[in-house]
Amino acid sequence: MTDPAGLWLFILTSVVIELTPGPNMAWLAVVAASKGRRPGLAAVAGVALGLLVVGLAAALGLAAMIQASPALYQTLRWGGTLWLLYLAWDGWRDADAENTQTEGWPMARYFRRGLVTNLLNPKAAVFFVAVLPGFVDPTGPVVQETVTLSLIFVAVATSIHASIVMLAAAARVLLTDPMRERLLRRGLSLLLAGIAVWFAWTTKG
Repeated sequence: MTDPAGLWLFILTSVVIELTPGPNMAWLAVVAASKGRRPGLAAVAGVALGLLVVGLAAALGLAAMIQASPALYQTLRWGGTLWLLYLAWDGWRDADAENTQTEGWPMARYFRRGLVTNLLNPKAAVFFVAVLPGFVDPTGPVVQETVTLSLIFVAVATSIHASIVMLAAAARVLLTDPMRERLLRRGLSLLLAGIAVWFAWTTKG
């Protein structure tokens, strides 16, 4: 992952995964649309901390094993490819998310819920365990690269989540259009499937 092309591929993969509708996107949009920007941004902060904790724990724990085992590297590489394809298929199914919100929550409760949601989010954990290692050069400074990529992913995710909150608070009518939501989900699913194929090709070593 030392070359610029690999870094940009990782950033693009992170963007598409975070834009694919899922628990974070749906929940943050509902919070912002129903409660406003401040509760939404408090939730974003909790989500970011949860992602950071999961990411650093997974990345640092795997770093030494990746460096010592080429077989593990290949296993994780193919696991990441299959996981990306699964996410693409899951997005294409266009499942409707159900969300309910409680009135009158203080900012700290939105923050805590965002934190806990991501500590328990298997999508986040699997990304750090199965996808991120495929972008790490096993012959380089593995720990440094895994931490750097984890921080990049959290930064990308947080930027997207904050943007979702701002847009949801300002444009609620756009979020309730089933046709637009369906087209967005399917378009992102196709793009994610293409990235999965690209990922498998560019990380073959």
